[in-house]
Amino acid sequence: MSSENKLEIRVPTVGESISEVLIAEWLKPVGAAVKLDESVVALETDKVNVDIPAPAAGVIVQILKQNGESARVGEVIGYLQAGASAAVAPGQPAVPVQAAVPVAVAAPAPAAAVAGPVAGAVVMPSAQRILAQAGVDAATVAGSGPGGRILKQDAQAAALKLSEGLNIPLVYAATEPVPAPAPAAAPVPAAAIAPAVPPAPAAKGQAAAPVAAGAAPPAVGARREEVIPMSPLRKRVAQRLVEAQQTAAILTTFNEVDMTGVMELRKRWQDEFTKKHGVKLGFMSIFVKAAVDALKAFPLVNGQIRGNDVVLQHFYDIGVAVGGGKGLVVPVLRDCDQLNFADIEKKLADLGSRAKANQLKIDELTGGTFSISNGGVYGSLMSTPILNPPQSAILGMHAIQERPIGVNGQIVLRPMMYLALSYDHRIVDGREAVQFLVRIKNNIEAPERMLFDL
Repeated sequence: MSSENKLEIRVPTVGESISEVLIAEWLKPVGAAVKLDESVVALETDKVNVDIPAPAAGVIVQILKQNGESARVGEVIGYLQAGASAAVAPGQPAVPVQAAVPVAVAAPAPAAAVAGPVAGAVVMPSAQRILAQAGVDAATVAGSGPGGRILKQDAQAAALKLSEGLNIPLVYAATEPVPAPAPAAAPVPAAAIAPAVPPAPAAKGQAAAPVAAGAAPPAVGARREEVIPMSPLRKRVAQRLVEAQQTAAILTTFNEVDMTGVMELRKRWQDEFTKKHGVKLGFMSIFVKAAVDALKAFPLVNGQIRGNDVVLQHFYDIGVAVGGGKGLVVPVLRDCDQLNFADIEKKLADLGSRAKANQLKIDELTGGTFSISNGGVYGSLMSTPILNPPQSAILGMHAIQERPIGVNGQIVLRPMMYLALSYDHRIVDGREAVQFLVRIKNNIEAPERMLFDL
């Protein structure tokens, strides 16, 4: 076979500050014919999934990095023979299939369950391990990933559902391959079966022995551990959080806002707004516009520190934290000062749906001059949001709760929300931070201020 047409499959540059990726899945095994620009391997990063297209039409002849292994940006992970026919190259092994690993349970899995995915199902490696351990048929799992791919969280949900249905504890065994089970022996009469003898309890103060793969399940109440490798997203989140704590002087100031005006505004105009724009008027677009107004009044909050310089950014790219299929991500709304409420709501709806399907692009997750996080959707009453470097501030929204407050000498119940502003004290003084948050409070309590530029 000529080496002149042997092309490298390299890990491309997948985004700012990303130097390492995870080989999520080879979509084409060794010997498979591919077309030009056809996806051959799926990569997983700390932000999104990325597919590498074939650089030419040909055949996959060698795979250097297997599913689940890490690779650096620019590293060669495989080779493609351009113009070759679909035949496995001599001496080149096919992509190994991971052996199924049994799960230790208190009752046998149903006979219909199989250890691995059925033909045609697209299962990510981490999900495949979980399905194999739990004895769940991949054909019964609805994937939430791109193109219906079964992701890790889909497999976990399916395994949990099975364990609850069978009333059994879900215990993941070791991940080493195990030999195929021996043929079932002939049935033994019930009278010949000796009663099971429970294991002797460990001595006081002595640790319980680990349970080997395929061994009998631990006794009820036994203490178990499950080791789960950190995903690229979780590693990156951990790195960023530590970086923010070590490099910035983070302080948080709080206030509370009466949501009556905003709630009445939405109630009054919701039907007409939805009919005209095809999307509902939510709270987030109002907070984004309120934040833009406050950022214009206090430009240092929209600035950054670069070396020994303070950079004032006269554009307003607002990151909005949303829950995605891989965890919390912060897609960025660009030029929010040029968007109206409907534009913001439409973009938020689009970004939110694609975040859950892991279909966001790298450039949609990078940049940003200010961020907003709404912990209230998860029930948080008060929290201290952490900065997203190199940004200098982040606004935290929380749950709306009816509380008694004093209004014109009277105690009344009002829908109240706590607001939190975390900021970098190296660039933003406490006075500016407090005034910034008060301006947002005033804009929310009297939304018409933003219409009249007050």
